[in-house]
Amino acid sequence: MSRGSGGGYDRHITIFSPEGRLFQVEYTFKAVKAVGLLDPTNITHLFPVTKFLGLLATGITADARTLVQLARNEAAEFRYKYGYEMHVDVLARWIADKSQFYTQHAYMRPVGVVAMVLGIDDENGPRLFKCDPAGHFFGHKATSAGLKEQEAINFLENKMKNHLEFSYDETVQTAICALQFVLQEDFKANEIELFTVAVPVAVL
Repeated sequence: MSRGSGGGYDRHITIFSPEGRLFQVEYTFKAVKAVGLLDPTNITHLFPVTKFLGLLATGITADARTLVQLARNEAAEFRYKYGYEMHVDVLARWIADKSQFYTQHAYMRPVGVVAMVLGIDDENGPRLFKCDPAGHFFGHKATSAGLKEQEAINFLENKMKNHLEFSYDETVQTAICALQFVLQEDFKANEIELFTVAVPVAVL
């Protein structure tokens, strides 16, 4: 009896198919995009990690909350150990490593979350990284995750093709326009969540 495209190679997370695919990791990417039909009044996808780092999580809500709590603990330990705030790329690398670790062991399942980490550090300015369930992480000027992410990314690319520097208001307006474009609907003020991060201020 046929088991479909998995052909038995999806029984364990660490088994590669003859084509080099990990089916359970691919299933995780599909699950991230399939999550929906939730009551928006009691669900958030935006989380502060520290005063200067934020995280947007798309996917399975329980996994997102767990990942955020672990990220907060890691950022707090970093601050205690080194005496300064964790940079955006350091947190993104840690999240990617954590996600990749969950793809290595048969007794674990992948983290069903695409995480976007954002912040402003004193060396590189505004930073945005996107981490996926397979453990990849990349820096972006703007990006999207979820069901219609490619349509949103195409919209953002067109908007930013000749205009890479945006003011605060332009940034917010562009993000809202991207949502309206891919969802084909207008929003009321109470139907959108907005999360911003600030520049760390030195205290003398």
